[in-house]
Amino acid sequence: MEETNLNDLKVMVIDDSNTIRRAADVLLKKTGCTVITAEDGFDALAKIAVQRPDIIFIDVMMPRLNGYETCSIIRSNPEFENTPLVLLSSKSSFCDKARGAVVGATSYLTKPFSKDELLGTISKYTLNTEAPPQAASA
Repeated sequence: MEETNLNDLKVMVIDDSNTIRRAADVLLKKTGCTVITAEDGFDALAKIAVQRPDIIFIDVMMPRLNGYETCSIIRSNPEFENTPLVLLSSKSSFCDKARGAVVGATSYLTKPFSKDELLGTISKYTLNTEAPPQAASA
């Protein structure tokens, strides 16, 4: 399989699991990404304004500030209203995904996810040259 080239993309991974952060760091650096990691929402919020990532992956189940809260705070900042926010969780029910949509998540990736799912998500939301699809209005 051909390696995906994601040179110059800044990807943030927010997860309280050191294993997930390290695995994402190694995998994404191989594709040319700059990787920013954070161990929880508070750590991430301190880094986001400075680093300005192109896409942010947020674990749902974290101490102190969970993924839904972190996503909502990021999305409420006008500077990041168009930044893709992808929630990561082992929970995959409709309610979990709906809650993610309510707080402004762009997408939802269920753990464990594959390398192809991770890279596909990054490509889908950062390499798209067309305007992002607008939410359907009622």
